[in-house]
Amino acid sequence: MDKFKTVEISDKKWIENILKKTKNPSLEYNFTTLFIWQEIYNTKVREYKNCLLVRFGKERNVFLFPAGTENIKAAVDFILEENKDRYVCIGGIVEEQKVFLEKNYPGVFDYTEDRDMSDYIYTTESLTTLKGKKLSSKRNHINRFVENYPQWSYEEISEKNIDEVINMHEEWCGIMKESGKNGLEEEGMAVRKALKYYKELELHGGAIRADGNIIAFELGDELNEQTFLVHIEKAFAHIQGAYPMINKQFVIHNCQNYKYVDREEDTGDEGLRRAKLSYNPCIILKKYNAVKNEY
Repeated sequence: MDKFKTVEISDKKWIENILKKTKNPSLEYNFTTLFIWQEIYNTKVREYKNCLLVRFGKERNVFLFPAGTENIKAAVDFILEENKDRYVCIGGIVEEQKVFLEKNYPGVFDYTEDRDMSDYIYTTESLTTLKGKKLSSKRNHINRFVENYPQWSYEEISEKNIDEVINMHEEWCGIMKESGKNGLEEEGMAVRKALKYYKELELHGGAIRADGNIIAFELGDELNEQTFLVHIEKAFAHIQGAYPMINKQFVIHNCQNYKYVDREEDTGDEGLRRAKLSYNPCIILKKYNAVKNEY
């Protein structure tokens, strides 16, 4: 019997208990990621011998490498046995997971690097200070923002202002649609879900207010003991410096207890890739897809 199920907010405790013990380094191993994107990726989860199994897709079975501290091989065996006559891809695996599969399943998988899914990871210090020649343009944009909006303020997202944040996001979506920017409908669904369940997900959020209005916001939570994961960042692009301003202020106020900040992948979007590279990541986390070579 297929015991995979949709991700519900009530699953947060048991899923996070496994994820925190596992200490995986990539964005997929985070409850908020699984929860807010599940409609888009048809995400299903189940527990198997104290491991978390995650499955994506409708027509093809794509799995995360099992999360857990024990019975990992048994969990991979289970995935292969249950899908012995079907396509199987264990997607987004990092180098350590690739080594595990190569050692325990020689000749079973074909491996290809998936650059579009690489995490962009930065030191908290670099995003806080924006020091150095490579980040000088960020500092300049922030200076222009401060000059244009001297009464700006940063505030934590709470019950007092979350409706304004929601309205700002809807306005942002409208601007993007009018400009002909396509493909943002699914992202919009994920952002709305994150804001709807902001309190239940225990997210950290911050917003920039200028001229009395919210003009940028950012949301995230802990990935592991060393890394804070940024899920969402939105700002009005026509306001010079709004994006680097919310980026810096959010890190200053919410990420100082972490060594690293993970700003997720670029999904192959060229503009997003340029933006993420412009912040000079210290790590671009290489990932692979492992596809069963016979089915």
